[in-house]
Amino acid sequence: MLMKYTSSESPSRKPRLTESIDSPESGILDERVLVLVFESLKWDIHALSKTASVNRRLFGLAKRLLWRKLCVHHAPRMMSTLIEAGRIMGGWHALAKLLFFCGGCESTRHFKLSHHWPGHFVKSTRFSKTSGRSFLSGRCTGDVLYVTDPCEHVTKGGEQYDVGIYRGVFRGFMKSRTREMLISRQVDFEAGVRCPYCGARVWSMTAARMIPRRSAARRLGSSDNALEYFVCLNGHMHGTCWLVRLSSDDEEGEDSENGPYDYENGNGRML
Repeated sequence: MLMKYTSSESPSRKPRLTESIDSPESGILDERVLVLVFESLKWDIHALSKTASVNRRLFGLAKRLLWRKLCVHHAPRMMSTLIEAGRIMGGWHALAKLLFFCGGCESTRHFKLSHHWPGHFVKSTRFSKTSGRSFLSGRCTGDVLYVTDPCEHVTKGGEQYDVGIYRGVFRGFMKSRTREMLISRQVDFEAGVRCPYCGARVWSMTAARMIPRRSAARRLGSSDNALEYFVCLNGHMHGTCWLVRLSSDDEEGEDSENGPYDYENGNGRML
């Protein structure tokens, strides 16, 4: 990190990190230097998270510029579609977290679990608006929703199924037909549940009776009555399902049309 010195200081004197960042006479010479650093790191989510937590100045810079650049770098086509709809609801930080973080799950009134699974970073994720159509009710097919494949969590204690956790984001949720229907039906916010990405209140799509269970279950590899998901005020979606365990023969014969995007190595593609 490059620092600047006042005329009374000697370049040989190395300022402490807290002094150089917080002092009004010093700081980052050029934001472009920091951008170049993260470009060389291929916009690593862990490195940016640690940088943003150093102090308020870097936190503000990340909020204003760096989180957006990270999202655009890793998912250019998806971000282009989302940006076309206007302001990113919930902020770029929440969207970056949604790209790379499985929010975990715990029991809700419509989906009972023996214990909760904590959130965690994922190595690779595929978002698809084609998959998103399977989660929209018939009256909302004009909406655009990006959804991931389920993150598989192996159950213990003789459970018949594994747990799948998935997430997504709406394009232009404020003007979406989905939001309009939730409001017109006077669906209450789900008590005790918050969005794991922005902290906003959520609607239960199960309570709203807006889940096309057959198409959603087919996309997830689940049964019709073994899934649920929530949508928050900012258009972030997160859900849980029971996944049928595949045999070794099924796994060997499985062929994916689109490979996952590996954000660490820059391989694959993301819609």
